[in-house]
Amino acid sequence: MSMLTQAGYQAWFVGGCVRNALMDRSVNDLDVTTDALPERVIELADEAGLRAVPTGIDHGTITVISGGMPFEITTFRRDVATDGRRATVAFSDTIDEDAARRDFTMNAIYAAPDGTLADPVGGLPDLEARKVRFIGDPALRIEEDYLRILRFFRFHAIYGDPSGGIDPEGLAACTTHLDGLPRLSRERVGAEMMKLLAAPDPAPSLASMQASHVLTTVLPGASAEYVTILVHLEEGREPDAVRRLAALGGEDVAERLRLSKANARRLTTLREAALGDWGMAEMGYRLGATDAEDAALVRSALMQQALTSGQIEALRDAADQTFPVSARDLMPEYGGPALGERLRTLEERWIASGFEMSKEALLAPGPD
Repeated sequence: MSMLTQAGYQAWFVGGCVRNALMDRSVNDLDVTTDALPERVIELADEAGLRAVPTGIDHGTITVISGGMPFEITTFRRDVATDGRRATVAFSDTIDEDAARRDFTMNAIYAAPDGTLADPVGGLPDLEARKVRFIGDPALRIEEDYLRILRFFRFHAIYGDPSGGIDPEGLAACTTHLDGLPRLSRERVGAEMMKLLAAPDPAPSLASMQASHVLTTVLPGASAEYVTILVHLEEGREPDAVRRLAALGGEDVAERLRLSKANARRLTTLREAALGDWGMAEMGYRLGATDAEDAALVRSALMQQALTSGQIEALRDAADQTFPVSARDLMPEYGGPALGERLRTLEERWIASGFEMSKEALLAPGPD
């Protein structure tokens, strides 16, 4: 910041770092905005002995590394043209124009190095009221980038006041701009949905998304009802986006949200186990304690009934069990497909016994 101000330029922290600091929440990304042009920022960084990386120079952003920390420094700018996904920008020399192009009022609060705040669009009262509100005309902000529809619901889930409800003007604008959602890449949609589902309680936002048809536009067949129940059943467990996605349901979820291979596999595992006919013990044995408990929670949400402590204990105990028979124990009498089939038969018999049958009992001659 001194690098900029000592050269006669403005330097303001802006966006999430200011919002979170004012809400006494952890700060991760440090974004700075200035009236210095990108090329000048690079020159100043070189003079100060700091490393400058032109990460987004076309849009005015230079990442400067100071003390091992990255600071994204972006020149004041205004949107010249947008297509609903990306914007063509022109540099500006006023903080007011820079603020006007941002999404929500609480994201357009600026802090100087000495802690002085600038609030060009009235973000402070909204932040204090925990009200997520678009800057200016919600329709225009959405038309600049349709991803802001999903960000609106995500921000409400994380920063909004549930008792105050969602901003009606913003909700109405989201409803009337549904046709913009298919223009977004599935990667961007998936990233937003996973962040939303990781919120402490995404259920009210998901319910609003369903009522406004945003949810079914993004994920046909999804139902927010079961996530509402699931969050209640989680009882202090850490939020888990994949677990909640398994309760949310929908068609071709992994493909529509471009999930990673690992998340796609886990989603399939949880969903199939929740909808399958395994008992708690078998679920625990086959999936392990963590996934089994998650699948059991999803099943309970879908069935709308509580998961008992006894059920949780049963699946955790089963997760520690080890099948006592190996393929070697059945050879050479069995081989090939017959070997695998025999192992499965004995394993099912062992599970049905409550994991009580010994190796000797399983291998003893007798009727199948």
